[in-house]
Amino acid sequence: MKSDSVKKGIERAPHRSLFKSMGYTDAEIKKPLIGIANSANSIIPGHIHLDKITEAVRAGVYMAGGTPVEFGVIGVCDGIAMNHTGMKYSLASRELIADSIEVMATAHAFDALVMVPNCDKIVPGMLMAAARMDIPAIIVSGGPMLAGRHPERDEKVDLITVFESVGAVLSGKMTQDQLAAIEDAACPTCGSCAGMFTANSMNCLTEAIGMGLPGNGTIPAVMAARIRLAKEAGMQIMTLFEKQITPRKIMTEKAFRNALTADMALGCSTNTVLHLTAIAKEARVEMNLDLINEISKATPHLCSLSPGGKDHLEDLDRAGGITAVIKELSRSDLIDTDCITVTGTTVGDNIKNVRILDKEVIRTVEDPYHKEGGLAVLFGNLAPEGCVVKQVAVLDEMLCHEGPARVFESEEDASRAIMDSKINKGDVIVIRYEGPKGGPGMREMLSPTSAIAGMKLDAHVALLTDGRFSGGTRGASIGHISPEAMQGGPVAIVLEGDMIAIDIPAKKITLNVPEEEIRERLSKLSPPDPKITHGYMARYAKAVSSASDGAVVA
Repeated sequence: MKSDSVKKGIERAPHRSLFKSMGYTDAEIKKPLIGIANSANSIIPGHIHLDKITEAVRAGVYMAGGTPVEFGVIGVCDGIAMNHTGMKYSLASRELIADSIEVMATAHAFDALVMVPNCDKIVPGMLMAAARMDIPAIIVSGGPMLAGRHPERDEKVDLITVFESVGAVLSGKMTQDQLAAIEDAACPTCGSCAGMFTANSMNCLTEAIGMGLPGNGTIPAVMAARIRLAKEAGMQIMTLFEKQITPRKIMTEKAFRNALTADMALGCSTNTVLHLTAIAKEARVEMNLDLINEISKATPHLCSLSPGGKDHLEDLDRAGGITAVIKELSRSDLIDTDCITVTGTTVGDNIKNVRILDKEVIRTVEDPYHKEGGLAVLFGNLAPEGCVVKQVAVLDEMLCHEGPARVFESEEDASRAIMDSKINKGDVIVIRYEGPKGGPGMREMLSPTSAIAGMKLDAHVALLTDGRFSGGTRGASIGHISPEAMQGGPVAIVLEGDMIAIDIPAKKITLNVPEEEIRERLSKLSPPDPKITHGYMARYAKAVSSASDGAVVA
């Protein structure tokens, strides 16, 4: 056991003495030490209840013969961090989470890890740590929030409804009293926000890649089944330890293809591109943006989930969950069913007795919502290394669009112009210097995209950025433009009024300016001074890679 290095032999008497000072008995010290990475806090709705999930994990570890050792992990609520300086720190927190787990697990010689995340950057940060450490590990999330009920209509609402309602108020389509009623109704329980936004996307893909037990992605936070799942995860880590089934044996190249296939069928967040790329690097698996288009073209879009559709995670769970989606995809040989998972058995074994329970929530491969998958990567002279769009959340009339550039040097400037009704139908909004280095931190831009949707401009206006979007964004919102402006990418030389052509079906994005003029503009380009010059984000900006490379810190 790895933990023998901190507890076995006469020379480890001081170490055992420290364990005993905390109340551990000799019997507990002799057992495998199972680290529990607990990201509970009282600032994230998806994490406020994780103390109860962790308590259940501890019980499961004890029941199966291990000694649970809990430690804390930070987390950022993207919704609360949205649209101010705090959002610069969100993506960057992913690296801190991975690094801190590596530190804790190595310093204390844990034999295995159970990781308890729920929201946006905490899930991929923990998966990165699992792949990097490659000791037996299992993820058990806190589960999704239930959707709210609209105060005036018989329909569901969620956090994105609130963001979009702000735009509706500003454009005179809604009163402030109506907004207040929606604000009160939209987030009725703890849990990760109710739609297929980034947090739930990553929790579902954790299950699809094999690192979470069946149900991890969809069982609602408030259900007793979530507590039972946590106990099962605590017990199952002991099986993984005994059999030495480690993350890199699970997260293989074929498993990443399975995850990407599920991603396309579910219509997940564009942020999964960043996170899966980063996790693949830690797992030593090659993954490039061309693979996303290849898998998306072959994979039907089976689920219409908020923000692009009417359903929520509670509906997906009721309809059969991720295992039912995978079972349906396997009928067309789109899933490698031989991949091993944290169940200790294969994907094929896990889905053997599963079926779809509601064929409107999970469509069949013969009757999909769209013939192609949720995401698309566009390439062209504006984005030589690619950019990403959730194509299933784009209105048909905006799949192909050409319009004049409206150029902004920050999210705040663009938001002000949108809120002040200075954006015209047909415009292509360009927000730059918001990438991993230029932001720094590659902020999500849910506020401007929600305002566009709330003002009913999403059928007329596109938004491009070297930053990124919330999983809750819909419309022709194209992010992750690479290289970013701060790296001297072509997005830095776009001028007000330049014509930009978007062709999502053809996977193309074009700045309609002669190549000679583009080269001349680039030759004269001088990057601005960094926006943050001290502290963590200043160090992060110097070390972080391009979005096309996962925005990782080497």
